[in-house]
Amino acid sequence: MAETTGAAQFRAEIRRWLADNLTGEFAPLVGRGGPGWEHELVAERLAWERRLGQGRLIGLGWPASDGGRGLPWSWQAIFHEEYARAGGPGRTGHMGEQLLGPALLAFGTPEQKARFLPGILSGTQVWCQGYSEPGAGSDLAAVATRAELRDGQWHLHGQKVWTSLAHIADWCFVLARTAPQARRHRGLSYLLVPMRQPGVTVRPIVQLTGTSEFNEVFFDDARTDAGAMIGAPGDGWRVAMGTLGVERGASTIGLQAGFSRQFEDVLATARRAGTIGQPDIAARITDAWIGLQVMRYTVAAIAGEPDEPGTQPGAAPDRVAPGTEPSIAKLLWATWHQRLGELAADASGPDATLAGPGYELPGAQRLLLFTRADTIYGGSNEIQRNIIAERGLGLPRG
Repeated sequence: MAETTGAAQFRAEIRRWLADNLTGEFAPLVGRGGPGWEHELVAERLAWERRLGQGRLIGLGWPASDGGRGLPWSWQAIFHEEYARAGGPGRTGHMGEQLLGPALLAFGTPEQKARFLPGILSGTQVWCQGYSEPGAGSDLAAVATRAELRDGQWHLHGQKVWTSLAHIADWCFVLARTAPQARRHRGLSYLLVPMRQPGVTVRPIVQLTGTSEFNEVFFDDARTDAGAMIGAPGDGWRVAMGTLGVERGASTIGLQAGFSRQFEDVLATARRAGTIGQPDIAARITDAWIGLQVMRYTVAAIAGEPDEPGTQPGAAPDRVAPGTEPSIAKLLWATWHQRLGELAADASGPDATLAGPGYELPGAQRLLLFTRADTIYGGSNEIQRNIIAERGLGLPRG
C-alpha cells in the first residue's frame, strides 16, 4: 500500500533530521548500543537522548495535550524504520517512553503527569523497571518487596533482579507490597522511586556475553514521597498490567526496527562467509524475513489505528481478544529473535567459533548468546501462551 502524502512528508522529515544530527559528536554512535550492547558509549547515548528530546522525537504517539505529537501507529513505525535505516543508536529512554509514560497517561494524576512526563520527553531522565524478584519472576503476584507509609513517605525494603539499565537510571517504577497481610496480587502498589539516594544499591549481573546491562537492586529503607504512587494503595497490579498492555504492543515497533538492522547484518554475514548459498541457510534467511513482516503487520492489526493524524481509528480485528495483545506481540518477537541469533552464528561459518582479543565477542556470537534470554525475560513464552489460552481462547487454567 502506498503511503499517504502526509506520511511520505513525515518520512522525509525524519530522514533529513537523522542525516543532519547523526554527524559530528554523534557520528560514532551509528549502529551502536541496544540490547546485548548496552555497555557501548553510554554517556554519548544519554546525550543523544537529549538531542532526540530537543527534536520532539520522543513521545510521538502521546497526546499533544501531554507534550506529545499525537501521531498514529503507522507514523511512529515510519520513525523507527528510518531510525534503524540511519543506524540510530540503542535508546536509553525506552523504559520511560514506552512503559512508564503510557502508564502515567492512563493512570496518573494531572500533578504526576506534570511532574514526570517532561523529563521523559526531554530525554533528561532515565527510568528502569522494578518488577521481577529472586522469587517472583514470571509470577509477579509473588512480589515480596514491601513499602510502608510513614511521615508522608513510603519506606521500601526488598530486592529486585534483572533490572535493565538500573546502573544509569534516575528513577525506577516499583511494584511493592503495601498491605503485608494481603495475598498474591492484592495489596500491591505501584511506586515511583528515585534511584540516586541512600538505601538503593545496584549490583551488575555479568551475562553470558561478558558484559552487564541487567542488575540486582536492593532497597534498604529507600524512600519516595506519598504522591509518587500511581493509582491507589493496593491498585498496583492493575497499573502494572496496564503498563505492559496500555500501548497494545506498540512498544515493539522500535524493537522491530532494530531487528530489521540485525537481519541485514546477518544477511551480510552470510554473503561474506559464503554460507548464503547453502540451502538450509538460504531457507532460514527467507523465513526470518517473512517473520519480520508478520510481526509488523500483526502489531499494526492489533493497534487498529488510522494512517493520518486526526482521523478515526479502525477497530482492532475481532480475532484479537482484549488483554492478549501484548502477549501475542511478545511471543512473536521473542521466538523470532532467538532463532535469528542461532541463524547469525550458523551463517558465520567457522568464524562463529572464534573470539576477539580479550574475549571480545563478534556480533553474531553476542546475538546468539544474548537472545537465549529473549523467551524468558519480560514474561516467559510459557506464561504468554497461558495468557493467550486463558484470556483469549477461554481455556481452563492449568
